Amino acid sequence: MSCTEQVSEDCGHVQPRSVFYMLLNLASSISIVLVNKWLFNNCSYEFPTFLTMLHFAFTFLGLQVCAWMGLFTPKPLALWRVARLSSAFCGFVVLTNISLQLNSVGFYQVMKVLTTPVIAVLQLAIYGTTLPRPIVGSLAVVCMGVTYSSITDTEVNLHGTLVACAGVLVTSFYQIWVGTEQKELEANALQLLYYQAPVSALMLLPVIPLLDDVPGLLAFEYTSSTLGFVVASCSIALFVNLSTFLVIGATSPITYNVLGHFKLSLVVVGGFLVFGYHVDVQNILGMCVVFVGVIWYTHLKLRAGSAERAVAAEAAQEKESLLGPSDSRA
Repeated sequence: MSCTEQVSEDCGHVQPRSVFYMLLNLASSISIVLVNKWLFNNCSYEFPTFLTMLHFAFTFLGLQVCAWMGLFTPKPLALWRVARLSSAFCGFVVLTNISLQLNSVGFYQVMKVLTTPVIAVLQLAIYGTTLPRPIVGSLAVVCMGVTYSSITDTEVNLHGTLVACAGVLVTSFYQIWVGTEQKELEANALQLLYYQAPVSALMLLPVIPLLDDVPGLLAFEYTSSTLGFVVASCSIALFVNLSTFLVIGATSPITYNVLGHFKLSLVVVGGFLVFGYHVDVQNILGMCVVFVGVIWYTHLKLRAGSAERAVAAEAAQEKESLLGPSDSRA
């Protein structure tokens, strides 16, 4: 089944619940970026590490409620197995929040896209995993778009760029590790996050004095508006994690990827509209190149996945025909 056919099938069997999950994921993924940026810029809430710790704590409490409601079943996991993953989880969320604080929404978003090419390079260097030429070509387009968008962004700065690059590197390691750990532990995303969130929150406690202005944090006067944005940010962080799981479960990974392309464009547009960034034609062109590269890469990966499933189904059918009806029943 092709990518287009899979999405069409999802749309043909769409349920109101699935539509709700997709809208929730769309709204929460866009809102978390814009709300956090508003906190940093307009509320002068310059404590991204502390905010990240609040996200982790709130996510754990939310997942506990979800477990009580039967949305998923927690699985006992050894904490030492989760520790490495939690440290990377802390690193990538903290660094991406600091990157959002220091950079424009557009630059922040295109740098996040750079994670995929970096993962490919790391897998080649560490595991010797090679990629087909078309996929390498699509990733090269992404890199060219990010580079062009960066050099034409009027808000770009050295400190923000270094933090964004560090965030991309840590995020890449995290995504590689989370895939291997899920397979080895035989746990789904929510079961893993159920342990990651509280461990990560505890890990961040001694880091807050190093990265945030603690005297400023203790002296900060919370207005009702700022407090509302902090609570909203924590709530949205939970919904981002939860809705991702629900969308993939209710539709398919292909539909989720298509939804991801739509989110990418809306976040960038939202950054220009909400925060009034200077619209530069060259910067927009760079983002468009990134967008084309992302779509091309996703299409190639999903087509390859469809081909692998077709081969596996054909092999299973041939095996069944060789065994015969009586043998297969036995």
